[in-house]
Amino acid sequence: MKHKLFGRTGLRVSELALGTGNFGTGWGHGADADTSRAIFEAYVDAGGNFIDTADVYQFGQSETLLGDLLQGRREAFVLATKFTNGAVPNAGPLVTGNSRKAMVASVEASLKRLKTDRIDILWVHHPDGLTPSEEIVRGFDDLARAGKILYGGLSNFPAWRLARAVTLAELTRAVPIAAAQFEHSLVHREPEADLFPASEALGLGVVTWSPLGGGMLTGKYRRGETGRAEALRGKVFQAEDSAQRSAILDTVLAIAGERGVSPDHVAIAWAGAREAVPMIGPRTLDQLRSNLAATALTLSAEEIGRLDAVSATPAGVSLLSPLPLAHPVAAPRTVA
Repeated sequence: MKHKLFGRTGLRVSELALGTGNFGTGWGHGADADTSRAIFEAYVDAGGNFIDTADVYQFGQSETLLGDLLQGRREAFVLATKFTNGAVPNAGPLVTGNSRKAMVASVEASLKRLKTDRIDILWVHHPDGLTPSEEIVRGFDDLARAGKILYGGLSNFPAWRLARAVTLAELTRAVPIAAAQFEHSLVHREPEADLFPASEALGLGVVTWSPLGGGMLTGKYRRGETGRAEALRGKVFQAEDSAQRSAILDTVLAIAGERGVSPDHVAIAWAGAREAVPMIGPRTLDQLRSNLAATALTLSAEEIGRLDAVSATPAGVSLLSPLPLAHPVAAPRTVA
């Protein structure tokens, strides 16, 4: 696997990040410890070094499994985790959301589960609708100065909030906001209108999640498989629910057939053609091996043109669709 510089940092990360939302079975759908280990080792053997998790993934099990897997080789990886939703079902209002209190509490708990002394990239998982950017920037700076994190990033934030946070960090000489993470695939191209240009202009490293549209772009749901369509209550899933989406999948399948590869190779290779690190999230070893093979596929200009044309975002579509939360945040507080 090739490696690339991540934004304006000095980090050299692999061209695919490993998302570990499926490490564990706390959500009732995922991979057991042995399968998670096999996935991790195969990713490492392929040259991968960018690991992404979150406190909420499998209600803490993902971080716990990674803590064991990283023992004795921690410095070989860029380790990223997220906070906002809490690591237990029905987490309370003081440990959810994006406040400095929730940030610090989450980081301390994540460090224990991950068995490490610091997090390389701490992501705010998504906006909570309450916490101002100034508080997030200050929280990142506090944790960086304390040696608990190295870089801060914003996940699933709109472009204007990315710009504001980066600017606030610059003006206050706080630790810079280094990275952005958001959904991007052939069936979710809206970020190309604002998030990609903003990230490039701001010098942010970019991680894009769900390059397979929750599995839709593999064609497996046409074969009767369920996967995310039913598991996890259908979250982080893009349905084949329009004529355009059917045409997109038809084109992916056609190109895959012409090149003699799997459909996931085509979808991931297309996502990786941008200045971003696509994040894969396999649940089985076979899925991982197939996803990794996408790095050997270089799409031609003609193939990319076909995919771009069939997946073009219709004019007037909202730039950011509502994010389906993996674990709901506490309800907004009210003032008596």
